[in-house]
Amino acid sequence: MKNILVIGATGQIGSELTMELRKRYGNEHVVAGYITGAEPKGELKESGPSVLADVTDFNAIETAVKEYSIDTIYNLAALLSVVAESKPRLAWKIGIDGLWNVLEVARIHGCAVFTPSSIGSFGLDTPHVMTPQDTIQRPRTMYGVSKVTTELLSDYYHTKYGVDTRAVRFPGIISNVTPPGGGTTDYAVDIYYAAVKGEKFVCPVKEGTLMDMMYMPDALNAAITLMEADPARLKHRNAFNIASMSFAPETIYAAIKKHVPDFEMVYDVDPLKQSIADSWPDCMDDSCARAEWDWKPQYDLESMTVDMLEKLRVKLNK
Repeated sequence: MKNILVIGATGQIGSELTMELRKRYGNEHVVAGYITGAEPKGELKESGPSVLADVTDFNAIETAVKEYSIDTIYNLAALLSVVAESKPRLAWKIGIDGLWNVLEVARIHGCAVFTPSSIGSFGLDTPHVMTPQDTIQRPRTMYGVSKVTTELLSDYYHTKYGVDTRAVRFPGIISNVTPPGGGTTDYAVDIYYAAVKGEKFVCPVKEGTLMDMMYMPDALNAAITLMEADPARLKHRNAFNIASMSFAPETIYAAIKKHVPDFEMVYDVDPLKQSIADSWPDCMDDSCARAEWDWKPQYDLESMTVDMLEKLRVKLNK
């Protein structure tokens, strides 16, 4: 049985991933790693062990790994794209200096490591339609630069030291559980909240802006499935393109309006978010993930929309 440490367990993905891992492996086998000021609460705290595991603190990570006999680390500590542009030094400290600590602990103690990359690892020079698995990656944001470095450093530790590193390039992730926290694709979460609350939605990216998106259950399943995959099948490791759906603001608006007929949306474009969105793929080619570890998403825009609206109505008591 695996013993898993989730670093960043109270974050946007980490909080849901920790609970999903506990369902699959047992509560006592999945440790929620957190930082001071972001302690686990509610079910996340009560359902299993937690430990102070600041990604920038090598000793804290190593102590947690030894105390709980950890063999697999899911490293989700990062600043999201828009926040990273305002705090580039901190983004590097968490994303890269922190990753170095995780990989060193993994090397010493024989742990497997999952550290997600992103569609942000691409740039304006990357082919935007059916973005290949292996292609030019020259991002111009600190978020993107840190994600490319994540891929390279993870590959380095695998080829140099044999550390079992694996990763996916997450698209924008849409969740009905955890509120968004400063990402370019967050509008695709916010729009559902506005619809359920009966508010007019102000969209920060312009009409026609295509971006890859994914519903959280598929994102969680991708991370776990990849870490469970037979390593002998993996030709790529850091990081696999994974895709589920690609849409522009007017497309998701139309999907919601089918179920909320009086829903309204206007545009007020945020230049920073728009410039970041324009540098990202419209849609990715995920054929390598499908071939090497049987990746297959379960949700499309319509099924996600139905589920999001249903869950948020319960959550918001609407």
